[in-house]
Amino acid sequence: MTRKVGIISANWGAFAHLPAWRSLPGVEVTGICTSRRETAEAAAAKFGIARPFWSAEEMANDPDIDIIDCGTRPSLRHKMVIDCFKGGKHVYNGIPCAANIDDARDMHAAWKASGKVGVVDALTQWVPALRLMKEMVDQGYAGDLFGGTLHFNMCLFNPLIPQFPYNWFAQGGLGVSAVRNLGSHALHVLLHMFGPVAALVADDRQLLPVWTAASGETIASQTNDFANVTLRFVSGLTLQMQISWNAALGEGWLLDIFGSKGRIVSTAPSFPTPQDTKLRAGQLGGALEDVAIPDRLKSTEGVGIDWTAPVAPSYPMALIMRSMLDAIDGKGRAAPDFEQAWDVERVQEAIRLSSLERRWVQLEDVG
Repeated sequence: MTRKVGIISANWGAFAHLPAWRSLPGVEVTGICTSRRETAEAAAAKFGIARPFWSAEEMANDPDIDIIDCGTRPSLRHKMVIDCFKGGKHVYNGIPCAANIDDARDMHAAWKASGKVGVVDALTQWVPALRLMKEMVDQGYAGDLFGGTLHFNMCLFNPLIPQFPYNWFAQGGLGVSAVRNLGSHALHVLLHMFGPVAALVADDRQLLPVWTAASGETIASQTNDFANVTLRFVSGLTLQMQISWNAALGEGWLLDIFGSKGRIVSTAPSFPTPQDTKLRAGQLGGALEDVAIPDRLKSTEGVGIDWTAPVAPSYPMALIMRSMLDAIDGKGRAAPDFEQAWDVERVQEAIRLSSLERRWVQLEDVG
């Protein structure tokens, strides 16, 4: 049976998501949607997609589409995602999942009521080195986990590059910030790897109010660009998380954990991708050493791209999509699904409340 997919977004959706979908057997990307007829028709012609749409609602109600890949801004996706579920569609949703906790609650409820499969684009947990790191954690390599650090510090807008397509992140009210965007990716990994958070305390703020280009052009930012969070997991692990998208010479990704037996460290110079993410580990009495990524995590049977894909995120995206297709066929649970996304949104709301009210927040009180 061929599953027909419609993509909302002719930018990142066409660049990275389209090759991921096309790498999967039994999938046909049959529709692409933008906000205007001329851009939709141009995108359909450029990418060889049969049907242009310029109404997301029309795509959501089209009986010939099975799955909708919804990749627009968080503030626009609330209605789109709910319309898709109501229209009987399975949904591949962008990240952050929603613009705020209220939208997330609505979307989570619509997913539960629909009986359809919903996943989010938290591709980081499918990066080979991080898959291996979870395996090592689950097998007890580090023993009982005690503490750790996660840094996800990027230099995206400092300095400002006028041509960068994400400079709209400066606009307030659209559901974006460093901790909501980069932090969502980080939190999906953390919850997937270590389980639920019990409590947290956070400081989420703006450090760079004006983004400045070499030419002198400036953008006044209305969004937060920096957060420090202490997370206490139900398991007993305590982890310090620092997130920034305006970190000068940002180090990229670091997840460093230690326990009663040893330590495991994953690093990437920028956003974690299959080839760039490295792993080191060591146990008591030894030293940190490089850990080779096994071939079984570098490619997947039935997926037409591997970890060397020219668009680096496409391979882990394809693994999310494959898990989604399996779930549609009744073969296991899709990952990361809307349940995990809801848990991440609750942590995001706890971060907001903690920073606003200057206190520890118990996750059981957020929902």
